[in-house]
Amino acid sequence: MDIILLTIGKTNISYIKDGIEEYSKRLKRFINYKIDELPDARKSGKITESEQKEAEGALILRQLSDSDMVILLDERGKEYTSREFASYLERVMASGRKRLIFVVGGPYGFAQSVYQRADAKISLSKMTFNHEMVRLFFTEQIYRGISILHNLPYHHD
Repeated sequence: MDIILLTIGKTNISYIKDGIEEYSKRLKRFINYKIDELPDARKSGKITESEQKEAEGALILRQLSDSDMVILLDERGKEYTSREFASYLERVMASGRKRLIFVVGGPYGFAQSVYQRADAKISLSKMTFNHEMVRLFFTEQIYRGISILHNLPYHHD
């Protein structure tokens, strides 16, 4: 199974890029993991919040196939402990789907069409993080989940 983190906008902060690169490199031993960055709709000129969500939603939906498992990273999603998330990953990876796509929306969240397409929503925290930090935190959590499933000495209860 391929695991893809689909994001709006680019990561420009060097220490965040370095962290993402480190965990992505570790993951390559176990799974196909990549981050796909879509253009930020704000770059296309003055648009309203609603127009931005719709434009970003259209970009997101174009990246998805009907057979993809799509999980939104959303503040109203289900929260997991790291062990629970590892079990969740294990169940999803055993589902027979070819691609598992986690989606980080733009600064205003997701268009209704993206919520309708999603198979699930998860939350990293009740706190709000900037979108670049979410990429690092989530990539680390994917690695942590995989390390739990492979009994690596990374996670400590």
